[in-house]
Amino acid sequence: MEQLMGTGVALVTPFDENQEIDFTALEQVVEHCIQGGVDYLVALGTTAETATLDTQEKQQVANAIREINRNRKPLVLGIGGNNTRLVCQQFQNTDLAGYDGILSVSPYYSKPTQEGIFQHFKAVASVSSLPIIMYNVPSRTGSNMAPDTVVRLARTQSNIIGLKEACGDMVQVSELIRNKPEGFMVISGDDFTALPTVLAGGAGVISVLGQGLPSAFSEMIRLGLQNATAEAYAIHHQLSPLMRLIFEEGNPAGIKTVLAHQNLIQAGVRLPLMQASENLTQRISGFMEQHFAVDLAS
Repeated sequence: MEQLMGTGVALVTPFDENQEIDFTALEQVVEHCIQGGVDYLVALGTTAETATLDTQEKQQVANAIREINRNRKPLVLGIGGNNTRLVCQQFQNTDLAGYDGILSVSPYYSKPTQEGIFQHFKAVASVSSLPIIMYNVPSRTGSNMAPDTVVRLARTQSNIIGLKEACGDMVQVSELIRNKPEGFMVISGDDFTALPTVLAGGAGVISVLGQGLPSAFSEMIRLGLQNATAEAYAIHHQLSPLMRLIFEEGNPAGIKTVLAHQNLIQAGVRLPLMQASENLTQRISGFMEQHFAVDLAS
């Protein structure tokens, strides 16, 4: 799907001082991303702290993002888990109006075999009314989706259209890009490997930092897709220190600090996560003031 090429952003869920969802702040983040030129928006990914949201809150966030967006950008909704039967029920029971695709993580904690991962996504694909982007993030799930498993799913399940790959291993990414069927999208799920993935033949990124600096990040990916390597890497090198900072104390504490520095949201997260420390907050704010007083590509 060409509409999901380029830069997608995994949106945060802003909270107010009472730890309730701040829908006004959510609107400000969505507008910031759209005005900054991102290509599509991802709701209810890991960055949205979905593990701390109840079912009603998840639907409220999905509805709010759809209403704020007003069909301006393609929308992807996160639905996943390690209970295959429950995930299938969520696919069937969630209001997907206004959404263009689903992002679904490989089952976590259970550490299924490659055949178990295959059968999980086969079952999910059989009930999905929307195209699916799978998500491989071994550091969180405890298991890796092997390229052979991904390619097998891509060849046998017509509505599985891509993989968000966050293995952090460019050898694995290159193998997948080399062997994937035509039209299947390999999307970076890691800000650090976003540009290398694109230059290797990937379709783009679903980024965390991209919502903080949408113009700069989107321009980097656009240049990468145009094979303007030197120009793209010039932006990458400017962004890379902030990429490291925002993940230093976990996600999304860091990116929420970036957004709070821009007066878009409050920086709070829900337990068991913790808000960025004062030391990290000062370093992020100092870096932003020194290097990104104005978004790089604006």
